[in-house]
Amino acid sequence: MSMHIYHGFEIYPLVYPRSQRKEGSGHNYEDGFDAAVKICLRGTDATSTHSDTFKLNEERPFASAGAARLASLKYGEAIIDQRGGREWTPGAAQ
Repeated sequence: MSMHIYHGFEIYPLVYPRSQRKEGSGHNYEDGFDAAVKICLRGTDATSTHSDTFKLNEERPFASAGAARLASLKYGEAIIDQRGGREWTPGAAQ
C-alpha cells in the first residue's frame, strides 16, 4: 500500500474492483474501480494515534486503478484542508 504525506498526515489510497469477485473466478477489472482513503496521524513513537477512513462517493467507477488512486489522494488532501489542516485530529469527535 502506498502512502503520501500531506501537512503531517499520512494518506493511504485504498483502491478496489467495483464488482465483487465471484467464487471460482478472478476479479473483474473491466467493471472499473472504487476508492476510499485512510488518513492517519502518527504519534512521536511512530504508532498510529488517530485514523479515519472515507469512501469516495462516485456514481460511476474509475476506469483504472491509477485514476482511482489519484482521486483518493486528492480527496484525502481536501478532507484535511476542509477540517483545519494540522489542527484536525482524525478519529476525534468532530
